[in-house]
Amino acid sequence: MTVTRLSRKPPRPFLSTQYGSLFSNDCLDILRGLKSEVVDCVFADPPFNLGKDYKNGFSDKTSETDYYAWCADWIAECSRILKPGGAFFLYALPEIAVRLANLMQERLNFRHWIALTMKGTYSRGNKLYPAHYALLYYTRGTPKAFNRVRLPIPTCRHCGGEIKDYGGHRDKLNPEGLNLTDFWDDTSPNRHKKFKVRPGVNELKLVVPERAILISTNEGDLVCDPFGGGGTTYQAAEKHRRHWLGTEMYDAAHIEQRLTDTYPLSVRSKSKFDPKPLFKYYEDHADQILRRSEG
Repeated sequence: MTVTRLSRKPPRPFLSTQYGSLFSNDCLDILRGLKSEVVDCVFADPPFNLGKDYKNGFSDKTSETDYYAWCADWIAECSRILKPGGAFFLYALPEIAVRLANLMQERLNFRHWIALTMKGTYSRGNKLYPAHYALLYYTRGTPKAFNRVRLPIPTCRHCGGEIKDYGGHRDKLNPEGLNLTDFWDDTSPNRHKKFKVRPGVNELKLVVPERAILISTNEGDLVCDPFGGGGTTYQAAEKHRRHWLGTEMYDAAHIEQRLTDTYPLSVRSKSKFDPKPLFKYYEDHADQILRRSEG
């Protein structure tokens, strides 16, 4: 019996933890190598093509045509790898989100435009101050998971009293807290070095990918973030026992630092997650067949 082995091997992760794997590769190379319908949730916070200095040698500026063509490629791949009912969250400036939403709409079902507050009031020429970022939330068909996330009732930081009176219906509120809405007012980016792993670069608060993961996945599900950045998505996945798959070409070492500092045992433990079967060119039974034929 002749066994034909596949010519390519799955790439080797830069970092493996108890729950996930990080690849220091171009995201499109990894995404294109994955099988279809293997991921439960995608969370993407791509570069915005603003010429931002990420302090790592990455050039965040190309032509508008090239930028949106690139976005079309990775959005198509992220949509392809989603399982039926899987969720796709995309974080972007509103002016970018309105264009990327059209690309997502071609393959997925719209759920929400979540507005994330951005603190500040300084003027922007003859425009209103852009006080929110967008978090697009789409699913591949009917969501297979939708978990209600509840928030603590807001209180005054000075007197400790509740800020709202809830129209006299305070006694009707769920004792577990308030329902999460599509407006999040506690999501300004981390600017203080105490909460970041990349010097001089603002990073998403943990709460942003964390809520996306809690809403759309259950324990043991697989989350993919193709733009690792500072690693907050992977930290959230580790925290809530979700498997994860990520790529980051420039700051993988910073992500390793974040996860080592936060979950040292997970980084040092034997991984429960093997990414190889997720790839198209991995044959799960080749060795078993070979052993049977030789035996």
